[in-house]
Amino acid sequence: MSKTFKIGIIGLGQIGNYLYQELNLKKKDILIKTGKKIKIIGISAKNRNKKRKYKINKNIFYSNPLKIINLKPDLIFEVIGQPDGISKKIVETALKNKIHVITPNKALIAKHGNKLGKVAEINNVNLEFEASVAGGIPILKTIKEGLATNKITKVSGVLNGTTNYILSEMENSNLNFKEVLTKAQKLGYAEPGNPKLDLNGYDALAKVRILSSLSFNSKISLNKCLMEGIENIDLKDIKISNQLGMRIKLLGLTELINGKLFERVHPCLVNKKSYIGNVNGVMNAIILKGKPVGVNILQGEGAGPEATSSSLLSDLLSILKGGIKKPFGISYSKQKKLRSYNLNNYSNSLYLRFEVKDVPGVMSKITDKLAKFNISIKRLIQTPSQKSKKATIVMITHSTVELNIQRCLKMINKDKYILKSPTLIRIFN
Repeated sequence: MSKTFKIGIIGLGQIGNYLYQELNLKKKDILIKTGKKIKIIGISAKNRNKKRKYKINKNIFYSNPLKIINLKPDLIFEVIGQPDGISKKIVETALKNKIHVITPNKALIAKHGNKLGKVAEINNVNLEFEASVAGGIPILKTIKEGLATNKITKVSGVLNGTTNYILSEMENSNLNFKEVLTKAQKLGYAEPGNPKLDLNGYDALAKVRILSSLSFNSKISLNKCLMEGIENIDLKDIKISNQLGMRIKLLGLTELINGKLFERVHPCLVNKKSYIGNVNGVMNAIILKGKPVGVNILQGEGAGPEATSSSLLSDLLSILKGGIKKPFGISYSKQKKLRSYNLNNYSNSLYLRFEVKDVPGVMSKITDKLAKFNISIKRLIQTPSQKSKKATIVMITHSTVELNIQRCLKMINKDKYILKSPTLIRIFN
């Protein structure tokens, strides 16, 4: 490695621009901690003249990002964020040219990590992506290094700050989903244009796939998973949850059940007194369960340029200090390919909300159908509205097989007394 370490940055959005500033400000700190001088030799983005928070050196700006690779840098930061296209091309080309790569791009790693990890290993360079999961929380290093000799069996947590903020703010402000989403966009917590990938669970699922691979020494799963977002969470659900002593959180979960991989993202009811029930606002938190360590919890800022750059610079210092590390902790050839657990066999307690016509016999019709599918009720709340001749029925079930509840709800939804599709939220233990 040369005395001066040459760096290229591709992507100058909020994160890329903040990273550029941090690298320039912390050159002396990096030299003290690693003995290496760094120099940014190329930067690239769609718009050269875009107004940015931090001024850039236009003398090293390249409209074509691939030209930076021709400059033969030691390392490329890919901060564009696409799952395919130019992001994939840049990372793959850099690795093949024996250039280290650092990226916060969880969508790219979740989709192409298996291939890119292999390319990095073949070319004896580092591919680091600590910032792809939970922003500034060093969760990936914790799994790869701190807990390297432990057998991890389950990972769960709040992995998306946008959705966590929305659910927290709905509870605190008594505003509905759309009103809080607008507020989140104004504050910069949600994408101003299309925040769909945060809201529908896609962002959290990409992080779950990465966590699974590292935790279970397996290849990244590309199988279809249970993925539900928060778009259908009503303020009414927030209020009823509160009455039950619970909160709604969008959780990402992955575990091994009888050797099979069970990954999913969906809203959960959690106890207000539990640790995860008190992770609010834009914070992220991850719970690792393993042997012999037991339960480990990591919490912190999960997004934003500051938290993300913290992890990006951590990866940089790791590379500057020397040594080639396997992207996923172990060699590509030793990563297992795990079979997926059948969701239909999953058993869990449930929160069910029905909006119905307030007429005699409705309750018995619902409970009769539930009984046919062996679904028993633990708790029931019925709230009639005499003015509208409608009623809200909420049921908490005992542990119920997923296949049974899906078949039952499909049948119930056809009945004329049901005014809208029932709401189902799983209960997290």
